[in-house]
Amino acid sequence: MSNLFTAESIISLLTLTFLEIVLGIDNIIFISIAANKLARKDQPKARNIGLALAMAFRLVLLLGISVVISLSKPFTHIDAGWFKAAFTGQSLILFGGGLFLLYKATSEIHHKLEGGDHEETGSVKSKTTVSSVVTQIAITNIVFSIDSILTAIGLTQNVAIMMIAVILSILIMMFFAGPVGKFVNDHPTIQMLGLTFLIMIGFMLVAEGAHLSEVVIFDQEVGSVPKGYLYFAIAFSLLVEFLNIRLRKKQKPVKLHSYEGQPDQDGMI
Repeated sequence: MSNLFTAESIISLLTLTFLEIVLGIDNIIFISIAANKLARKDQPKARNIGLALAMAFRLVLLLGISVVISLSKPFTHIDAGWFKAAFTGQSLILFGGGLFLLYKATSEIHHKLEGGDHEETGSVKSKTTVSSVVTQIAITNIVFSIDSILTAIGLTQNVAIMMIAVILSILIMMFFAGPVGKFVNDHPTIQMLGLTFLIMIGFMLVAEGAHLSEVVIFDQEVGSVPKGYLYFAIAFSLLVEFLNIRLRKKQKPVKLHSYEGQPDQDGMI
């Protein structure tokens, strides 16, 4: 226990907490957009349950670190001449999670831009419950949690530090998830930007899954997308959009289709 209060441990804790928050940004984006399908009074509940699940998944994975590490070892090899791969549990989870995000983000963009008739949209809203949204959040949490824990393992071998960092980062994200969700909810352009971010993240996860599987197609190895490029693109896009919001403050936001059938009169979803 005394090892937790050394300078090295404190630096590791602060660094890991910061990294967990950065790695959790994509999770917050998805949670905010998924919770947006619910009535406003139910959105905080869905966000908090989603982040609590994220914390639970991470803590469980930390308690079974040996299992997590084993996921990075190949369990089958394929050599079809033009196609070669060594699949791992981690790569399949990342690949499947990436495809799920691509599907969800694309379908959300289609709905918000194209909408549907009143009966269809009303039917969608009636089926959208807290439990269904939490289920979607839980699926993405599995993907993001494994990625997050493997990053933590690479930074420190102290399980106690990793667990404290996870708890601190989730509590900080819970505090900011509400304001972030409201801001996304009140600005349709930010919603669309968030959905395009999810498409980028989904593509990155698919590429990462293929890279970890050492996929080779026609003698060309599939590379990964550096996360730094992704986070820079997200930060730069948000900066530009914040400047645009400041410039058009007096203008009404564009109206996107909501799950209530028609765009809100105030331009908010």
